[in-house]
Amino acid sequence: MTARKRKHYSAEFRANAVSQMGKPGQSVADLAAELAVDPSLLSRWRKEAGIRDPMPKQKTGPTMEPARRPQDWTSEQKLAVVLDAQGLAEEQLGGFLRQRGLHLATLGDWRETVLRGAKAELSGRSDKQPDASAKRIRELERELARKDKALAEAAALLVLQKKFRALMEAEDDDTEPRNGR
Repeated sequence: MTARKRKHYSAEFRANAVSQMGKPGQSVADLAAELAVDPSLLSRWRKEAGIRDPMPKQKTGPTMEPARRPQDWTSEQKLAVVLDAQGLAEEQLGGFLRQRGLHLATLGDWRETVLRGAKAELSGRSDKQPDASAKRIRELERELARKDKALAEAAALLVLQKKFRALMEAEDDDTEPRNGR
């Protein structure tokens, strides 16, 4: 058997490979194939460089990727993803979304939310001014309170009417019949 000769890579080559692993949409397997390097070597170089896994399991700040469920992301993280994705070409966007565990539809929803918020802010509407839905809710609550009062009044009238009838029937029994019998 022949001994296998190890290939040595320069520090510059390693640093370049590690920096390429941080790019959105770049997977370790794809980069390893592109550089003709074993994927485990790339992972080791990244670890030696002190760079954490690009997809951390726990949230530590607004720029870190959160858990993979979109509802677990904070507003700051969603905004950062929307802004980061804005400049990506379509072929890079797919990898970017896969790396973060997101769907294109989720990103679209987040973009719409960011745009609505930006439009509201730029139009000069402050948070203290009621928006249409809050105003509608207050109107409906006032109407419900008015109807509750009307219902209570109607119930009270029915009770009084019932008592009045009972009183009138009792009074009719006490009187003598008109024909004298």
